[in-house]
Amino acid sequence: MNSSSHFDAQGNAHMVDVGHKPATVRRAVAEGHIRLNAETRAALAQGATPKGDVLAIAQLAGIMAAKRTADLIPLCHPLPLTHVAVRLELNDAGVRCEAVTQTTAPTGVEMEALMAVQVALLTVYDMCKSLERGMVIDGIRLLEKSGGQSGDWRAAE
Repeated sequence: MNSSSHFDAQGNAHMVDVGHKPATVRRAVAEGHIRLNAETRAALAQGATPKGDVLAIAQLAGIMAAKRTADLIPLCHPLPLTHVAVRLELNDAGVRCEAVTQTTAPTGVEMEALMAVQVALLTVYDMCKSLERGMVIDGIRLLEKSGGQSGDWRAAE
C-alpha cells in the first residue's frame, strides 16, 4: 500500500502516520461563491437582513469551522492552526469567500481552508434563506498551497 493511503494492507481505513515528517510552515488559500438574487444582495448591502450582520457572522463561522475540521472529516489530522483569515465580499453575483489558513505541522492545511469557505457560505445561506431559497453555493476550490514535501502549488486561472 502507498504510505499516504488512508487504507492499510488489509483495506481498513486508518489515519496516515505523519509522525516521521518534519513540522514545516504550511499555508493554504481556498475560495467559493454563493449566488444571490438582486433583492438579497441589496438587503446585504444595506444591512437590512432579518438576522443581522450576515457577513460578520459568516466570517466567524468560517474561522470556527477551520478550527474544527478534524472533528468533521474522519481521517483528517487535528492541526495547531497559527492563522485563519476569512474574507467575504459582496459582488454583482452574490458573495465571494476566501479563506487563508496556516500551520507549522507535518501535514498540510488545505482541508481547513476549504472547510472555512464551505461553512462561511452555508452560514450566508442559513441567514438569508428567509429572503431567498434558490441560492447556489459553487466554485469551492483550493487556490494555492505552500510548504511540505510536495512544495508549492497554485490553481490555474
